[in-house]
Amino acid sequence: MAKFIAAKIPEGPLEKKWQNYKDQAKLVSPNNRKKLEVIVIGTGLSGASAAASLAEMGYQVKSFCFQDSPRRAHSVAAQGGVNAMKNYKNDGDSVQRMFFDTLKGGDFRAREANTYRMAQCSAALIDQAVAQGVPFAREYSGYLSNRSFGGVQVSRTFYARGQTGQQLLLGAYQALLRQQAKGKVKIFNRHEMLELVCKNNTAKGIITRNLVSGKIERHAAHAVVIASGGFGKIYYLSTLAMGCNASAIWRAHKKGALMANPSWTQFHPTSLPQSGSYQSKLTLMSESLRNDGRIWVPKNKKDARNPNEIPESDRDYYLERKYPSYGNLAPRDIASRAAKEQIDNGFGVGELKNAVYLDFAKAIKDLGKTTIQKRYGNLFDMYEKITGINAFKEPMKISPSAHFSMGGLWVDYDLQTSIAGLFAIGEANFSDHGANRLGANSLLQACVDGYYILPYTLQNYLATQIDKPKPAAHNQAFVDAEERVKKQLQTYLNTNGTKTPDEYHKELGKLLYDYCGLSRSRKGLTNVIKEIQRLREEFKTNLLVLGDTNQINSELEKAGRVADYFELAELMCLDALNREESCGAHFREEYQSDEGEAVRNDNDYAYTAAWEWTGNPSQPELHKEKLVFKNVSLSTRSYK
Repeated sequence: MAKFIAAKIPEGPLEKKWQNYKDQAKLVSPNNRKKLEVIVIGTGLSGASAAASLAEMGYQVKSFCFQDSPRRAHSVAAQGGVNAMKNYKNDGDSVQRMFFDTLKGGDFRAREANTYRMAQCSAALIDQAVAQGVPFAREYSGYLSNRSFGGVQVSRTFYARGQTGQQLLLGAYQALLRQQAKGKVKIFNRHEMLELVCKNNTAKGIITRNLVSGKIERHAAHAVVIASGGFGKIYYLSTLAMGCNASAIWRAHKKGALMANPSWTQFHPTSLPQSGSYQSKLTLMSESLRNDGRIWVPKNKKDARNPNEIPESDRDYYLERKYPSYGNLAPRDIASRAAKEQIDNGFGVGELKNAVYLDFAKAIKDLGKTTIQKRYGNLFDMYEKITGINAFKEPMKISPSAHFSMGGLWVDYDLQTSIAGLFAIGEANFSDHGANRLGANSLLQACVDGYYILPYTLQNYLATQIDKPKPAAHNQAFVDAEERVKKQLQTYLNTNGTKTPDEYHKELGKLLYDYCGLSRSRKGLTNVIKEIQRLREEFKTNLLVLGDTNQINSELEKAGRVADYFELAELMCLDALNREESCGAHFREEYQSDEGEAVRNDNDYAYTAAWEWTGNPSQPELHKEKLVFKNVSLSTRSYK
């Protein structure tokens, strides 16, 4: 029988909860902060902003990333923009509307208090980013410009052409380097977290591997913050960078941190389609393109004509037809499923018939090429470099691909996991998006968690650690953890099989895409769980990893990440099988309307599923956080 867990949400009206929390939170005096050490895993927007903010407050911070530079974190890939409630367009936006849009976009499967807090904090981010030098787009008058994103009817997205994530990360990176220069932050690049060290269900530090020398290192601290991003790369073909992985959160999960809603993975509707079996990743084209681009397929199956030769009468603008209120700006999960439906029904375009058209002809005619160039120029350039096609002259080809993890480590209102002293922020946690993330909320959550929320909530915890000595890296918990890590690495090297980690990853990713991807069914999930179990057992006896541990060894890195993926993949499928409803990115084929729309079950599934590791990946224990909606009325999520 499932256990119920509480999120420690403050009392009071929704709009005052966060202020009440800040007013009552414990503080650490400036003289005591320098005595406390914090480890931050990841240097993307959430990790860099958190590390810089905590160091600015006076804490000693150790920052870890597996990249050769913090600047290489995957936040740079977010292109289209960052949401904030400024109402610069005077089009009716408000904190309440942004809160509701996010909650509705997540199909009413998010925690009200966290979602409202994100909307509240959003306005301050833009002012801070401008002060950091982020070159947001501006109107001729000098005012900051806005555009729309999917799932909303206002313009609240701030952007820096198609480089918003990169520019925001540069701001956070400069803040991080400032603290490094002051001696408040130590940056450990080319280091990978391989184990969380705990004692009495309290985080004490981590074990890392230096990816250059192979050295295993121990790092102790008063608290650990995981900001390592999402796990969409589990599908092999995804929009994520090749190095993105789930190991930090999964190793924490295996030490007792609950994993929430792991099956809620978002597929982005505007990625470049796969062009061959040789590919190992897909390229993301910003959702912002859907502001001016129109999505369509030929009405006739296998229409071989050049798209410019297909007349309007032979085109199906299916999003505009099915969702007239939102049209091409329908939320990502809906737009992705609609594209898959067209492709599966034989209306796909391109050499592999696995894409749909994104057409700018009308926008260029109405607004002029110069305007479109100004809005999306670098995206058009990138598209032409990859495909050889000039999107000013011919429609782009796009298709859905795995993108963002709404699931992640379960955290309470403090962003603390079920392990004391272990916090998870950004995409590494589950907290703000529900079953589907609205576009441009990813950069927002990462920044808000790191700049505005964690500095209060982590301090509330650290105030209880002032009179406690820093954990010693030579104690038995660290010794045992290091030995486990070394033994596991040697196991991968000693297997001497015939298949590489990449081969297993590719096979696993295909299984997940087919059976736990854009749509799922009881039969498919039941069968794929057995196949994942079979493949995982084969992996243990037939893995091939060359080289040794005392040098750069990317295959050894991959082996550990794929081993984690096998266990996470089964949990994703078990979570999807458990949730007998359709909601957001989780579309169970058995639960749909006559028109093919998702059918939720609020009576039985209005909860967050938080899974506990039991030692057996096939038998996790379910905990439920009941979702209580006091400020919105649950309704059918319709964009028609």
